Amino acid sequence: MEKLLKTETAAELVGLAPQTLRMLRCRGTGPAFIKLAPNRVCYRVEDLERFVESRRRTSTADPGPGHAA
Repeated sequence: MEKLLKTETAAELVGLAPQTLRMLRCRGTGPAFIKLAPNRVCYRVEDLERFVESRRRTSTADPGPGHAA
Protein backbone atom coordinates (compact mmCIF):
# COMPACT_ATOMS: atom_id res chain seq x y z
CA MET A 1 0.00 0.00 0.00
CA GLU A 2 1.26 3.47 -0.83
CA LYS A 3 1.95 6.06 1.84
CA LEU A 4 -0.82 8.60 2.43
CA LEU A 5 0.04 12.18 3.34
CA LYS A 6 -1.69 14.36 5.92
CA THR A 7 -2.97 17.76 4.81
CA GLU A 8 0.01 19.60 6.29
CA THR A 9 2.55 17.39 4.51
CA ALA A 10 0.60 17.48 1.24
CA ALA A 11 0.38 21.27 1.38
CA GLU A 12 4.13 21.56 1.93
CA LEU A 13 4.78 19.24 -1.02
CA VAL A 14 2.75 21.39 -3.44
CA GLY A 15 3.84 24.72 -1.97
CA LEU A 16 0.53 25.81 -0.44
CA ALA A 17 -0.59 26.63 3.07
CA PRO A 18 -2.63 23.84 4.73
CA GLN A 19 -5.55 26.29 5.00
CA THR A 20 -5.46 26.84 1.24
CA LEU A 21 -5.55 23.11 0.60
CA ARG A 22 -8.54 22.79 2.96
CA MET A 23 -10.34 25.64 1.16
CA LEU A 24 -9.72 24.06 -2.25
CA ARG A 25 -11.00 20.75 -0.88
CA CYS A 26 -14.23 22.38 0.34
CA ARG A 27 -14.74 24.10 -3.02
CA GLY A 28 -14.03 20.91 -4.93
CA THR A 29 -11.20 22.53 -6.90
CA GLY A 30 -8.23 20.95 -5.14
CA PRO A 31 -6.44 17.66 -5.61
CA ALA A 32 -8.28 14.38 -5.12
CA PHE A 33 -8.22 13.23 -1.52
CA ILE A 34 -9.14 10.23 0.59
CA LYS A 35 -11.51 10.67 3.53
CA LEU A 36 -10.62 7.93 5.98
CA ALA A 37 -12.87 9.19 8.79
CA PRO A 38 -15.00 12.29 9.48
CA ASN A 39 -11.93 14.24 10.66
CA ARG A 40 -9.20 12.41 8.76
CA VAL A 41 -8.29 13.38 5.20
CA CYS A 42 -5.20 12.14 3.35
CA TYR A 43 -3.67 12.62 -0.07
CA ARG A 44 -1.81 10.34 -2.46
CA VAL A 45 1.40 11.72 -3.97
CA GLU A 46 0.14 10.72 -7.43
CA ASP A 47 -2.99 12.87 -6.99
CA LEU A 48 -0.95 15.85 -5.78
CA GLU A 49 1.38 15.54 -8.79
CA ARG A 50 -1.62 15.38 -11.14
CA PHE A 51 -3.11 18.49 -9.47
CA VAL A 52 0.11 20.47 -9.88
CA GLU A 53 0.54 19.37 -13.50
CA SER A 54 -3.04 20.44 -14.30
CA ARG A 55 -2.08 24.00 -13.34
CA ARG A 56 0.80 24.20 -15.81
CA ARG A 57 0.51 27.20 -18.14
CA THR A 58 2.65 28.74 -20.87
CA SER A 59 1.37 32.31 -20.44
CA THR A 60 -0.07 34.44 -17.64
CA ALA A 61 -2.99 35.11 -20.01
CA ASP A 62 -3.81 31.38 -20.20
CA PRO A 63 -6.80 30.76 -17.88
CA GLY A 64 -6.47 27.01 -18.31
CA PRO A 65 -8.93 24.32 -19.33
CA GLY A 66 -12.62 24.93 -18.73
CA HIS A 67 -12.55 28.68 -19.39
CA ALA A 68 -14.19 30.30 -22.40
CA ALA A 69 -11.80 32.09 -24.72
